[in-house]
Amino acid sequence: MQVLDTIFRILVMIFTKGLLFISAYYLILSFFGLIKFKNRKVSEPKKSFALLVAAHNEEAVIKDIVHSLYRLDYPRELFDVFVIADNCTDNTAGIARNNGALVYERTNKDKRGKGYALEWMFDKIFKMEKKYDAVVIFDADNLVSKQFLKEMNNKLCEGFEVVQGFLDSKNPVDTWITGSYSIAFWTSNRQFQLARSNLRLSSQLGGTGFCIATDTLKELGWGATCLTEDLEFSCKLVLNGKRVGWAHDAVIYDEKPLTLSQSWWQRKRWMQGFADVATRYFWKLMKRAVTKFDIVAFDCAIYSIQPLIIIIAGVGMILNFIQQGMNATSILSSFDPRTFFSFDLMKIAIIFAVMMQFVYTPFVLILEKKLSWKVFWYYVIYPIYSITWLPISIMGIIDKDKKEWNHTVHTRSVNINELEKAN
Repeated sequence: MQVLDTIFRILVMIFTKGLLFISAYYLILSFFGLIKFKNRKVSEPKKSFALLVAAHNEEAVIKDIVHSLYRLDYPRELFDVFVIADNCTDNTAGIARNNGALVYERTNKDKRGKGYALEWMFDKIFKMEKKYDAVVIFDADNLVSKQFLKEMNNKLCEGFEVVQGFLDSKNPVDTWITGSYSIAFWTSNRQFQLARSNLRLSSQLGGTGFCIATDTLKELGWGATCLTEDLEFSCKLVLNGKRVGWAHDAVIYDEKPLTLSQSWWQRKRWMQGFADVATRYFWKLMKRAVTKFDIVAFDCAIYSIQPLIIIIAGVGMILNFIQQGMNATSILSSFDPRTFFSFDLMKIAIIFAVMMQFVYTPFVLILEKKLSWKVFWYYVIYPIYSITWLPISIMGIIDKDKKEWNHTVHTRSVNINELEKAN
């Protein structure tokens, strides 16, 4: 029994130390996102863009994204809108074409998914007579703010080759799940993406609303066809000594899943993709970090192992609570008021969690002008959403070699004019 107790305490120590390191790293990083600097230089529109919308059976929402792209505040001759109707069995292509998009229909039942569709379209873009300085990737359920291309133009003129825009939500108060998703994205945009930008680290591609210089795409190739093609390409960029820029004012509105079930399977797919990419890129990134003293590569490597980090954090908290429960009887039997105010790692972790839950994160939401009464109540139950990441991450790691792509159904048709009035 003594041996088992010793083993348990060693496990608690390992997971607690891991949790402490992870928490400290991300907390310190997040502080650098509290300040948002104004754009140093505003450039005249001069970069040309191919706007690509990847769509699979999206007839309910495709009209909205095409409409929002054609109302961008940017010289019309400097951008074109392309829709990739990928393995569609509905009227996505017809609706997109009728609303002015240049539609390319793709049918390939073996290579299914957004990554393959983009690679197919990139090849066509490269061979066109008309040349573009950059391509911009969107999902069919997105809506785009008017100044989006102006912000991307500024970043490209600054010297960035790849730029990610601000991922917002077009349905934040539909359900507690859409509210939780929105809170997660809003805080991530500020605490991690903007923070990385301020520290001159590489921001991370978020799957949509990002821009890639055409020359960079030709140089490196796409090759990102896994379940999280955005993470895979981010790692590829960092391994080649490049950084992803961050455009905080280039806003993309994304549709969030309505139910826990939809959210669960979408996030499981993300964790499968993360686990897959981590097995192929983590050690390469760490090697670059060590041999070239590259903090950008180190940060990207840490980001790539999100499923493992979530599991370490979750198991660490569970083991600590179990240990506290095991010690509860002896503490009560020999209670000393002075020990109540002593601090160990568990008490510090609890205080930290309470501060993050009720002070720090709401403050970030206020900075982003996103905190309303309804969002606040969603935030009260946000820990429930957070807890679900643990089993999802475990499932993602177990199924990391399953590459079957599952489509997320989008039904929330919202006009960009109505959305921007609401915001």
